[in-house]
Amino acid sequence: MVRESGRTTGLGVDIGGSGIKAAPVDLAGGAFAAERVRQETPQPSTPAAVAPVVAEVISGFDVPADTPVGITFPAVIQHGIARTAANVDKSWIGTDAGTLFSETLGRKVFVVNDADAAGYAEVTFGAGKGVRGVVLVTTLGTGIGSALFVDGRLVPNTELGHLEIDGHDAEKKAADSARERHDLSWSQWAKRLQRYYSHVEDLLWPDLIVVGGGVSKKHEKFLPHLDLRAPIVPAQLRNDAGIIGAAMLAAELAD
Repeated sequence: MVRESGRTTGLGVDIGGSGIKAAPVDLAGGAFAAERVRQETPQPSTPAAVAPVVAEVISGFDVPADTPVGITFPAVIQHGIARTAANVDKSWIGTDAGTLFSETLGRKVFVVNDADAAGYAEVTFGAGKGVRGVVLVTTLGTGIGSALFVDGRLVPNTELGHLEIDGHDAEKKAADSARERHDLSWSQWAKRLQRYYSHVEDLLWPDLIVVGGGVSKKHEKFLPHLDLRAPIVPAQLRNDAGIIGAAMLAAELAD
């Protein structure tokens, strides 16, 4: 694990294609320390349009001025720079998001891939807590997000939803959006998930697979259909995970 920060309260922001959400976080308990605030993501969602909204959603929280802000972003993030852009304006590609948000907010920031942040919260406080070895956290939604951990250490930006399986980008066939788009029954969708998770399992040999995303609320409808070597379980922190994980990582790494 990364070093302890000594902080008790963090601040997390979750940027998505439709909404920007933020909350202060109790770092010891892994829960929101105040009610979450949400605003619509501006359209077009350019860097110049998004940064002021992030400043606005955190402006009402009573947290120390030196509290760093963790910010999730739907992109590959390398050393603060957005290398891709999923469900946000393509002008983000190549943008130094870390510097942009730090200058706009007047705070230290840590920008992280959204699935990585959610996964970090799950292995610290949720379904992956205390599990040694390789843990794979996936989020099933519009696409398939992935976060990979080895003995609790994050391997960032894995993008396993974009593996090519049977000639297709995996998330085009197996994401929750594909279930809705093709009007698949739960058992029909589970066959696609079986193909996806079996392929990933053969590559990584995880000790545990955690399934998140909004559809995980209905995990009893599809997880029992899957037959894998590793246990596969629903995420516990649901939609709070991104904010919590981002706040934790910022407290530990932004100083």
